[in-house]
Amino acid sequence: MSSESSSPAPSERSKPRVAVVFGGRSSEHAISVVTAGAVLRAIDRSRYDVLPIGITTEGRWALTADEPERMAIADRALPSVEGIAEPGGGGVLLPVDPGRREVVYAEQGSVPKDLGEVDVVLPVLHGPYGEDGTLQGLLEMSGVPYVGAGVLASAVGMDKEYMKRVFASFGLAVGPYLVIRPREWATDPDGALARIEGFAAEHGWPVFVKPARAGSSMGITRVTSPEGLPDALAEARRHDPKVVIEAQLTGREIECGVLEFEDGPRASLPAEIPPVSTHDFYDFEAKYIDSAEGMVPAPLTEEQTAEVRRLAVEAFEAASCEGLVRADFFLLENGEFVINEINTMPGFTPISMFPRMWEATGVDYPELIDLLIQAALRRSTGLR
Repeated sequence: MSSESSSPAPSERSKPRVAVVFGGRSSEHAISVVTAGAVLRAIDRSRYDVLPIGITTEGRWALTADEPERMAIADRALPSVEGIAEPGGGGVLLPVDPGRREVVYAEQGSVPKDLGEVDVVLPVLHGPYGEDGTLQGLLEMSGVPYVGAGVLASAVGMDKEYMKRVFASFGLAVGPYLVIRPREWATDPDGALARIEGFAAEHGWPVFVKPARAGSSMGITRVTSPEGLPDALAEARRHDPKVVIEAQLTGREIECGVLEFEDGPRASLPAEIPPVSTHDFYDFEAKYIDSAEGMVPAPLTEEQTAEVRRLAVEAFEAASCEGLVRADFFLLENGEFVINEINTMPGFTPISMFPRMWEATGVDYPELIDLLIQAALRRSTGLR
């Protein structure tokens, strides 16, 4: 079914229309909702029309209330798309013709409602089914411009194994790691455990057991002995059947933001994540519930600051990123920076490090969002 569009063409409208897409099927659903609330609160409504679209945990695209205050963590309770979706149970449909950009809302038994054209999508989803190239591929097929990395860079940025392989191939230092693939675990779990124990014997305990394709420290366990491995692997595999084992690196945790300007990518002033005394490491609760405070800017020398900013841009280029990236490093005791990972759609919550680093660099939150939207509008869709 179809409905006749009555919305003006982009050239006839006074403001570009931005669809803020958030939520999703990943374990980072709630953090995406919090991010979207912050974006909706900060986006310049005098410059952009906004259409909030939430993806439920089951994958339904829903119209949601444009009420940022309902999208925050309150009394340690996490928000969800289901809690702010418009009643009726209908779904939002993207255009399937790259020559058209009308978004449609459809309910069973009703005539579809034309929601008008969208000029750009701001996908603030975290984790699989949103940050891993899947949503980006859908938007490419629909012909709708979008903020952030393309299909390849998004997939590389989500998969910790291939991210490390790409960085190493470009000469960036990475820490020791081991990968346990799903087939290996299914056919030879004892052999997999033996490989991990051998890795720990070489590099030392503790080791970190991580889902290969997850974020926000979901599913990560710090393991101090062989006895803790089975439970840690089960927790990681609850989020992803492929698991990465990383050696503990002794050093300071340094983060740096990269943002795409008209003349190319630039790096922000870096931040430092100090040791968290109430947690084993900088885990989900430390980040979002207890709000562990990072230091912005990081107390580094001028030479160290310049070096980590240079490396952050190198990581951005190595993974063929666009729009934005948060690059996370360890500064080792010998003065070497080792890259841990990049995040192609970092958190934009009020306490997130990416907007805080850019604010310290002279770019406030509304301007940051504007720069991202303008970068997306400058690019045409297609293979990226």
